[in-house]
Amino acid sequence: MHKGSPSIGRVYSAFLLLSLYFTPMALFGKSKGQDTLMAFRIQSPIKLDGFLTERAWKEATKISNFTQRELNEGEPATERTEVAVLYDLNSLYIGVWCYDQQPEKIIAQKMNRDFDFGGDDNFKIVIDTYNDKRNGYFFVINPNGARFDALIIDNGRMMNRDWDGVWDVATQITSEGWFAEIEIPFSTLKFPPIKTQVWGINFERNIRRKREQVLWQAWSRDAEIVQVSRAGTLIGIEGISSLKLIEFQPSLLFGFEKSSGTNGDVVKNLSGDLNYLITPTLKLNVTVHPDFAQVESDQIQINLTRFSLYYPEKRKFFLEGKNFFDFGLGWNIMPFYSRRIGLSDEGEEIPILGGIRILGKRERTTLGGMLIQTGKKESYPSTTFGVFRWKEDIFRESTFGIIGVGKREPSRYNATFGIDFLYSTYSLFGDKNFSSGFAYAESYTSDFTSKRGNAHNIFIDYPNDRIDFSLRWQRAGKNFNPEVGFLRRENYQLLSSEFRIKPRPSFLPWVNRLVFKPFEFSYYFDDETHRLQTFWSEFRPLGFITKSGEFFEFNVQRNGERLEEDFEIHEGVIIPVGTYWVTRYELQFGTFEGRPFSLFLFINWGDFYDGTRNVYSGSFTWKVNKHINLEGEYKRNDIALKGGSFRIDEAEGRIEFALNPKLFGSVFGQWNSDDEEIILNFRINWIPKPGTDLYLVVNESLDTSGHSIDLTGTTVATKVVWRFVL
Repeated sequence: MHKGSPSIGRVYSAFLLLSLYFTPMALFGKSKGQDTLMAFRIQSPIKLDGFLTERAWKEATKISNFTQRELNEGEPATERTEVAVLYDLNSLYIGVWCYDQQPEKIIAQKMNRDFDFGGDDNFKIVIDTYNDKRNGYFFVINPNGARFDALIIDNGRMMNRDWDGVWDVATQITSEGWFAEIEIPFSTLKFPPIKTQVWGINFERNIRRKREQVLWQAWSRDAEIVQVSRAGTLIGIEGISSLKLIEFQPSLLFGFEKSSGTNGDVVKNLSGDLNYLITPTLKLNVTVHPDFAQVESDQIQINLTRFSLYYPEKRKFFLEGKNFFDFGLGWNIMPFYSRRIGLSDEGEEIPILGGIRILGKRERTTLGGMLIQTGKKESYPSTTFGVFRWKEDIFRESTFGIIGVGKREPSRYNATFGIDFLYSTYSLFGDKNFSSGFAYAESYTSDFTSKRGNAHNIFIDYPNDRIDFSLRWQRAGKNFNPEVGFLRRENYQLLSSEFRIKPRPSFLPWVNRLVFKPFEFSYYFDDETHRLQTFWSEFRPLGFITKSGEFFEFNVQRNGERLEEDFEIHEGVIIPVGTYWVTRYELQFGTFEGRPFSLFLFINWGDFYDGTRNVYSGSFTWKVNKHINLEGEYKRNDIALKGGSFRIDEAEGRIEFALNPKLFGSVFGQWNSDDEEIILNFRINWIPKPGTDLYLVVNESLDTSGHSIDLTGTTVATKVVWRFVL
């Protein structure tokens, strides 16, 4: 091995020593005052207008004991905040009073559904309907009535941000602050089938101009609102456990598609989803001929590595139940990757004929199962895909589970099976977070000579405010072949760790937090020969976040790569076999995203294989007003190698517009000098009522390789989705 590369023995020794290292910190309380909220049952309807004038709001119990997490941990909130909860047989209502002594300075620049709430004043809600201290629902609103929702998984370790619940909100901004009424139908939530409900609940308010973050419970900096284990308690809800629901969502697509040199084709599709709540906690879903015309285009990625690229799922049908099929092997190895269904490796659509899915939870057991049938298209045969996931809650916050994934083609089949375990606690050393776990999976491929292969992942994680430490050992054997999953690289072992120290120095009044990274490394080596594949490491001698919201990083990186065969990194540019060790440097700077105009700058430079590589990147966000937001990004790679030099430029931009929170859209464009193609995507989404959507989508591709810009493809489509509750 090349001089300077780490030996396996030293890395294993580091693994054992570091696994024993934790730094206990001073204990901090998590709540002050009242930690239980009583829901008030109403007989008269609530008019959802944001004024909170009904008599029920005056009679309901209110909580107001909010405490700062930022900027001054443990101090009282500087602005009064109150919350009350009402309910009837059909819905939960949450009233929010966000008083503000300077309402003209409220920051609210977004209006669209699933808005980016990081730069706006906002109010967050988590609801743990099972009170299992593990999973829950996450709702965010801003003063304009913009909405965001997600599912919380494993006490906030993961979130499904693509879940879209059926709920509504109305807001008002007055001379006293901003106020909101939220309605969440019980049909949106899953909860135990019992008469008296006891739920976990918590609230957070962010006042952006002050960078002030206040919470009802869990205001310690070692806590976050998505940690439902630290939430308060909601009581008083009774008599809703007998809820039954049949939901039917038909959709109609009609449009036109044309490529250069063709006459064009009419695009049409009639599809439908049927949802049936077998119990309040177990849902059956049947889908027929789903289409995904409303989905925004993938962001094109330039691959300068030898390994597979990961593209996120964007299709709503697969996103809704995504969290049920998550498995603990890590992002490099996924037994189930839904983009393997209905999409070719090149991203071309393969028709989905239909499918059936069961998702739900009962007591301590979580179940997810899905069967999908795709049709034949060109060289792709008609295929049956299946996935089953079972997970059991054990101890206070931990889980144990199994997964089975497979596909069957006319003459072959492939399957992957696995088990995983997660131990989690938020009370190490008093109130510190800690988790550890393992996962093991085995694949079987009927037409392989070596039919079986396996993979595993073992990790520990100590993610806290002042000390953040993690350690991982991951492996994918040579014959491991999860064909309905994602495998970034084959035949490897990975040892990785990260250690960050984040003090808050009082002697630097303008600094909120310093961030030092003594080390972070990822060491990949061949599973059979134990020879180096890739080594990446980073040392951060200086990083900080200011009290005004700016951040800065300076990083030093030491990387190694072993090539077993010549690697064509770019057309005509070959990197020969060998082991390469390089040193690189990096600067990052960003301004506070709560301002109307914010900026991010990035530069990374240094050695690259047998030459050099300089990366320059910059992006901006301009919030013109609450109706229009602009974003842009430019990136350049300048690469000079012994085999040749080349440059890659990438640019993308987005315009988001909104007439109101129920009528909004975007224009997204991207281009790179490698493909020499512009991709444009235009979308409008109208939500006449929660659960019903109308989309207008225009996609265009343009060739920029010549002296002119030539239109090479156009798709125009309208899609309507209705929702009927029976």
